Amino acid sequence: MRALPLAATALAAAFLLTACSDDGGDGGGKDTGTGTSAKAGAPCAIGEMGVRVGPANAAPAAGDTGNVPVTITNKTGVKCTLDGMPGVELSAGGTAATVAPDPAAEAQKTTLAKGASISFTLTYVRGETGGQGSLAATSAKFSLPGAPDTHDFTWSYGDVALKKDGKTPDATVSGFQESSD
Repeated sequence: MRALPLAATALAAAFLLTACSDDGGDGGGKDTGTGTSAKAGAPCAIGEMGVRVGPANAAPAAGDTGNVPVTITNKTGVKCTLDGMPGVELSAGGTAATVAPDPAAEAQKTTLAKGASISFTLTYVRGETGGQGSLAATSAKFSLPGAPDTHDFTWSYGDVALKKDGKTPDATVSGFQESSD
């Protein structure tokens, strides 16, 4: 006769666990604009992050190196994941050029809790204004690994030197680094 109360307890526990699941429903996540709700461990989405570009250590003259830090902060109540490297693209008019990852940087998987911040740095060599070996960048955008959306920002740090191939910017992007912001 004891089997009936145990079965009822097990059934009640199963219902409680199902009700607490975050696989759908309103688990407190924010709609990313793709029709899906944010889930713990899902890739971090730009639309759910606070973004701060700079302050930059801009290169003052052609041949000098400058750095532009980018800090992102998780504004959702759900942990998200960054698994890989940020993607960065510089644009000048109709020309877009992808910035390569820093060869010393290693892609890694990081979980970003609510309110936590992480940053990466775009390092570039300043080109001669209007020179053939320069990209007269006016805008830039970046994406987070595993997420399709981008964040656009104005590039106000001068022309970017091009490598010997005349197409690739003399610039790199670091991996993600913990931030105190």
